[in-house]
Amino acid sequence: MLIGVPKEIKNHEYRVGLTPSSVNELVKRGHKVIVERMAGLAIDFTDAEYSQAGAEMVDSAGEVFSRADMIVKVKEPQPAECKMLREGQILYTYLHLAPDPQQTKLLVESGATCVAYETVTDNQAGLPLLAPMSEVAGRMSVQAGAHHLEKAQGGRGVLLGGVPGVAPAKVLVIGGGVVGDNAAAMSVGMGADVTILDRSIPRLRELDAKYEGRARCVYSTNAAIEDYALEADLVIGAVLIPGAAAPKLLSRDLIGRMIKGSVVVDVAIDQGGCFETSKATTHEQPTYVVDDVVHYCVANMPGGVARTATIALNNATLPYALALADDPISSLFRDKNLQNGLNIHKGKVTYKAVADALEYQYVAADEALKA
Repeated sequence: MLIGVPKEIKNHEYRVGLTPSSVNELVKRGHKVIVERMAGLAIDFTDAEYSQAGAEMVDSAGEVFSRADMIVKVKEPQPAECKMLREGQILYTYLHLAPDPQQTKLLVESGATCVAYETVTDNQAGLPLLAPMSEVAGRMSVQAGAHHLEKAQGGRGVLLGGVPGVAPAKVLVIGGGVVGDNAAAMSVGMGADVTILDRSIPRLRELDAKYEGRARCVYSTNAAIEDYALEADLVIGAVLIPGAAAPKLLSRDLIGRMIKGSVVVDVAIDQGGCFETSKATTHEQPTYVVDDVVHYCVANMPGGVARTATIALNNATLPYALALADDPISSLFRDKNLQNGLNIHKGKVTYKAVADALEYQYVAADEALKA
């Protein structure tokens, strides 16, 4: 198979779909890889490294899209990229379709086979291709929150860990999954006063055992969210419903009653955000203020540490890229975990949460693949 890697074009997106190491793995399996020039240069993956790994370097994204059988990216395709896709071509990337009707429409019209990293599963019902970026985003959320609590950044002027004689900042982490766990780990490590809210009692038990009393683990209710949010210096929104839009957990009214200069970080912004006042921002202009509360809602947070994020992502995506390259239809039929990643195929929406959110007719992946 001929695999193509275009340069990412979304604002401040420096990650790349395949590292030179991943290219080498595909080439050694007998596949061909074309990479757009300078695709990885921003994170010090040079064209020479790609060439040494066995890739052919090409001058434009147009050539990548026109020649490749499978496109491997990081971020969802932009409208111009969607229009270059064609029937029979595989797109393997993050999609986050539920809150994005325009992208969904263009991908349906393209006829391409679209496999979304974020809905591929494992045998433990986890999301193995989302987990690395969730780890990065969870850890980054605390770095970002601590920075924007500084007075010069619009925050309250609070040091996350305090100092002897001064109480630490209060951090509320809503959601105890991969993002929340990593956010809590960073917050605890920096000496903050941490509370984790989650709706799974078994998960709360795991977190309680892990943090050994250094973080409160509280069952999440509307009342609990309100109580802890109103006294928090930093709130991390870390909820995820796979493939669907995130629930709104902080209302506009609640935001308006929070501490002046507090910071909210919405890690769920790729899925529409989990705060009513959230709107997507960029690394260039990461924050805005609503009712004296600083909002950090960067839609591609891991892009800020793009080299670490790219390597971590490739560690997870490469086995599935190899399977798709070796025999795409057979691997999608045979591997139900990979099949769960199939969101669109030949104009049919094959992921139920996306079909329900955007009012498309749902066609089961097995049925769509037979067509």
